[in-house]
Amino acid sequence: MEKTKTLATFAALSQSSRLDAFRLLIRAGSKGMAAGEISEALGVKQNTMSANLSVLFQAGLIRNTREGRSIRYFVDMDGLRGMLGFLMEDCCGGDPDLCRPVLDAIACNC
Repeated sequence: MEKTKTLATFAALSQSSRLDAFRLLIRAGSKGMAAGEISEALGVKQNTMSANLSVLFQAGLIRNTREGRSIRYFVDMDGLRGMLGFLMEDCCGGDPDLCRPVLDAIACNC
């Protein structure tokens, strides 16, 4: 991921409701969540949540699919991986032992 794209991801996550929605979608996993479910779970008006989801989508952090009249959202793991990869690409001056605690902390415990 390039620097400009990474900055867009950080800008998208720099607002409280968007960060909460992103983390909620990470927890939802491959099932994702409908826009209304996200709005209800976070106690945010649907039109406000729709705008927030649009920002996350444009930043490449989430993806969506239409299900009839509803839209289901999912974390875009490639976008997340790209952001984290950009941050870690020059990690630790060639000493992988320095990176290990960070990688262990973000590793999935599934």
